[in-house]
Amino acid sequence: MSVLSLRYAHAFASVAEASRLDTAVAQQQLSDFSGTLADSRELREVLMNPSIATEQKLKVLDAIAGRIGMFPQVRNFLAVIMGHQRLAELNEILTEYHAVADEQSNLAEAEITSARLLNEQDRAELEAEVAKLAGGRVRATYHQDATLLGGAIVRIGSTVYDGSIRAQLQQLKQKLVNA
Repeated sequence: MSVLSLRYAHAFASVAEASRLDTAVAQQQLSDFSGTLADSRELREVLMNPSIATEQKLKVLDAIAGRIGMFPQVRNFLAVIMGHQRLAELNEILTEYHAVADEQSNLAEAEITSARLLNEQDRAELEAEVAKLAGGRVRATYHQDATLLGGAIVRIGSTVYDGSIRAQLQQLKQKLVNA
């Protein structure tokens, strides 16, 4: 990730916070625009072509913004990125912005691997415990690994909490070997 992407991300995060924007909606609007840009070769050709006047590009952006009900701050942010000819780095900027927005809202990413599929109640209880470990709210993604035998492994950032039966058996084995 580049320093410029991080600067743009922090700048928009400051604007979103000062304007009290719903960050989830702003993120969705940015993602929708990014997806539209990625899916449309013609749109990329217009918005990324330096020979097309900025006014024309802004008209296209305004048409898209009106169609998807974009916040004015999101529209202006995209206009700045276009004006600085950074649309090619939009996905990188958005990745950084998602991380900055999550950090500002005290939201941590948690990757949870369990031995079996968890029902909604089990997920809710596990997420509540993981939130305590993370010191805030969590956004969890789930994976299944039958080799765990039971329990779960939780990864928050670079920290791993291994509560699997497999790990407990390995610890017991190590204690027996050392005894």
